[in-house]
Amino acid sequence: MPAGATTAGSQAAGVADAPGAVSSATTAATPQGGGASGAPVPAVAAGAAAAGSQADGGVGEPGGLPASATAAGSQADGIAGMPSGAPASTAAAGSQADGGSAAPASAAAAASPADPGSTATAPHPQADHTPEASPQPLTTTAPEPTAPTAPESTAPTASAPTASEPTAPEPTAPTASAPTTPAPTGPSRRLFVSRVVAGAAAAAAVGTVGYGTYGVLRGPKVKRVAVPLAKLPRAAHGYRIAVVSDIHLGPVLGRGFAQTVVDTINATQPDLIAVVGDLVDGSVKDLGPAAAPLAQLRARHGSYFVTGNHEYFSGAEQWVEEVRRLGLTPLENARREMPYFDLAGVNDVAGEDEGQGPDYARALGDRDTARACVLLAHQPVQIHDAVEHGVDLQLSGHTHGGQLWPGNLLAAAANPTVAGLERYGDTQLYVSRGAGAWGPPTRVGAPSDITLIELASKQA
Repeated sequence: MPAGATTAGSQAAGVADAPGAVSSATTAATPQGGGASGAPVPAVAAGAAAAGSQADGGVGEPGGLPASATAAGSQADGIAGMPSGAPASTAAAGSQADGGSAAPASAAAAASPADPGSTATAPHPQADHTPEASPQPLTTTAPEPTAPTAPESTAPTASAPTASEPTAPEPTAPTASAPTTPAPTGPSRRLFVSRVVAGAAAAAAVGTVGYGTYGVLRGPKVKRVAVPLAKLPRAAHGYRIAVVSDIHLGPVLGRGFAQTVVDTINATQPDLIAVVGDLVDGSVKDLGPAAAPLAQLRARHGSYFVTGNHEYFSGAEQWVEEVRRLGLTPLENARREMPYFDLAGVNDVAGEDEGQGPDYARALGDRDTARACVLLAHQPVQIHDAVEHGVDLQLSGHTHGGQLWPGNLLAAAANPTVAGLERYGDTQLYVSRGAGAWGPPTRVGAPSDITLIELASKQA
């Protein structure tokens, strides 16, 4: 091989030897092709670069290049080598092929990477017989600038980054989106309004309950009600009965409250006082001192008492004796003849569990039915027995007027009358809302009262 010739290693897998003599000024150029037989190539003019013909599975093509051409290695897959001749000024191009290529022996100076099965590493058998030629400098055959043919550059394709080949993140174009309104930093108008409403409702509730509690602790007010009775004589017209129920003396409503109730009753200057049950919520031992002011009650025809359901929770017999000691007259299924009418009283229905329930026959039997009759009975449900026995007026309590929601609903479901005056046949029923409170010491929509009943005669 001449000294000025550029040698390129031949790459191949399964090389086939190509016969032919190479001239002293010629650089071996290997044709490329897949599985094709070699063909003789005529010698090209001096200064021309040998170019390999490229083909896949085709026969090598001869061709001559001008002196200024750049020698390029011929690439092929499975091409058999073919002889070629070129002037001494031509730059030899290494032949690359998969399947076979032949090169001069002096071309082995360049390392030729090959496939594992390649036999191109053996020197060409004709390399020793090739006459040497005077080398020509490479500068005389400087190739014109052309686009490089090997290796082929390919456009970068988007692929997943690997550990050995870091890739920069691909910029993503911003997507057009509707402008967003920044979230409000403060509460929304609806939330503000709801909070105001909730606060106002809470304030109203607290105020209502507070006022209801104040009303209970302050003491009951007097309520005046006129009740006409057909059998009442003219002389009894304007007869005043002070009705008080449900005082509920206990830990909260104690002696001071009892004193307030007594003073309020006495201020009405009644002809008769009727205490119609639920006086206490506790034993005589615990609440005897709280009930002591009852001894100060003053009425022209006296003070009378009947039991309520709470007396049977607190020891009814002991309290009957205690109120008697305080100057009140207990009416246990009993009757008294007053100057203008009969006054009767029956035990509460809660006493039935102790054998001390109401006995209407004992209280109302063998009386003069021409006289008006007033009955003291704690619960309004006893009105039906009163109607059967010809009572003109029943005075009751027990309901507290509902006291507060939802007590009003419960009271209405369990009693024929929750508060006030109603008529059942020839019998009238009056229900007091009571002086005290049970449970929470408050009332909402049902203020406490002491009722002053003024009897009216139709003959007046």
